[in-house]
Amino acid sequence: MANKRHKPEEIVQKLRQVDVLVGQGMQRVDAIREVRITEQTYYRWRKQYGGMGTDQLKELKRLQKENERLRKAVSDLTLDKLILKEAAPGKLLSPARRRACIDLIRSRMKVSERRICRVLGQHRSTQRYSPRGREDEDRLVADMIELARQYGSYGYRRVAVLLRDAGWQVSVGRVERLWKREGLKVPRKQPKKSRLWLNDGSCIRLRPEHRNHVWSYDFVHCRTDDGKAFRTLNILDEFSRECLSITVKRKLNSTDVIDALTDLFILRGPPTFVRSDNGPEFVAKDVRAWIEAVGARTAFIEPGSPCENGYVESFNARFRDELLNRELFYSLREAQIIIEGWRKHYNTKRPHSALGYRPPAPETIVQMDPRPVMH
Repeated sequence: MANKRHKPEEIVQKLRQVDVLVGQGMQRVDAIREVRITEQTYYRWRKQYGGMGTDQLKELKRLQKENERLRKAVSDLTLDKLILKEAAPGKLLSPARRRACIDLIRSRMKVSERRICRVLGQHRSTQRYSPRGREDEDRLVADMIELARQYGSYGYRRVAVLLRDAGWQVSVGRVERLWKREGLKVPRKQPKKSRLWLNDGSCIRLRPEHRNHVWSYDFVHCRTDDGKAFRTLNILDEFSRECLSITVKRKLNSTDVIDALTDLFILRGPPTFVRSDNGPEFVAKDVRAWIEAVGARTAFIEPGSPCENGYVESFNARFRDELLNRELFYSLREAQIIIEGWRKHYNTKRPHSALGYRPPAPETIVQMDPRPVMH
């Protein structure tokens, strides 16, 4: 006869039946045989369930189930904590990053996908979704990386404009997504600028209203590879953001400023205002007298307030970040050629955020009418 697995209720009944038979005068061994169990089984059952009634047995079973539930809850919380600890090193803000993180945790911990998705808040359909890129995505990424390599300080917005100029029908959002996926540089947010006030509370805002209304100029210092210093005189049209000229010499004084302005005044005419800081070259009597003699007016900023000359200061920052900090000049002549090439690119190609991502002075392609056919 095969051994029968008794339920706890049956065990308690047999133990009580043995007690009743023993109480009636039967030997314990005979009583055990009467209920058809062995002595070893009887004493094992008595050790576990001896003196227990039916109600007590129900309470024991309830406590055992509650204990098992709590043990399982503690085990689940511990496992969830381990899963979160594995995913803690990086932020999981996108479904793609969660998808990669879940695959990594499964390979390390041997936990089910369902469990990890529940802990990390990823829907299973999202986890099993395999994104399919467009057919032209590889070529687009290659062109985007080439532009990022060529113009290392450009962000995705300027690169998107250059891609559209090259013939791509692409949105800024798509370029931003691919830009971040490839781990390219994302421009930092610029701090907000405050208004410009004088000590008496009046506000300084000489805003350019049209081309040749306000020009501004300033010096930038740099060095060639042999350690010798050179300076650049940057002249800017504040309304169009066009860089009118960059004069590169070892030394620049007020005479050089007058020479550079003379060439521009002949080509473009004198502006209404010429804004500059209070450097020794700019406050020189010869420069001021010459500017006023040709019909323009000077607009010096307050001492110690370069933010009042914000247009040219912003240009100088772009000039240094995009060229001077990235190029190694072996001679002054090389510096003059490279800087002039960058100035032309800045005016004709580089998208400017203040101009709706258009260049300050784009090149104009004039289509010539075909010559008439002679009969």
